[in-house]
Amino acid sequence: MTDQVTTPRPAPAGIRSRIDATDIARIAVFAALTAVLGLPGGFAVFGSVPITAQTLGVMLAGAVLGAWRGALAMLVFLALVALGLPLLAGGHGGLAVFVGPTAGYLLGWVVGAFVVGAIVHAGGRRLTWLRTSVGVLVGGILIVYAVGVPVSALVLRLPLGPTALGSAVFLPGDLIKAAITVVVTMTLVRAYPRALRARPSVRA
Repeated sequence: MTDQVTTPRPAPAGIRSRIDATDIARIAVFAALTAVLGLPGGFAVFGSVPITAQTLGVMLAGAVLGAWRGALAMLVFLALVALGLPLLAGGHGGLAVFVGPTAGYLLGWVVGAFVVGAIVHAGGRRLTWLRTSVGVLVGGILIVYAVGVPVSALVLRLPLGPTALGSAVFLPGDLIKAAITVVVTMTLVRAYPRALRARPSVRA
């Protein structure tokens, strides 16, 4: 006989949309985590777009916090960057980064975190390995690339096709980060479900 943990009934929409002190703390934690992941630095492709570990923070924020709170964590992080804090890989910060080759990727982090959370926590249902994997891959990789690559091509004045093809250098690292995100998220569901805002359950 297979044990099964039931999913708590979702709260009414008005309650779910309310952000409390605990949410603010979690949003701050994931903004800080994204900053910490940039400390090792990165190395550039196309001369100016760095490969960093910070997209791991994007994926985790969406998967753990959910759509809106994950996106807010990224907005908080980017607001601090805009204020001049050197939180991006390599110690970059300030408004200039939002008009450079990385601008599309930074915007993609916000949209990507939202999409990850929307898919992973779809309908308030219990988390599954499959849906979590799909959410992380679609939001954390596909969406970020879909926003970042065209902007990078525009800023660098390069054709879109070669720019998209060149972005394949990001894929191996991003797939590793996606796998880490899925494992961490599903482990939290089982071992410490309170870490997730919706407190979902998973089939045993």
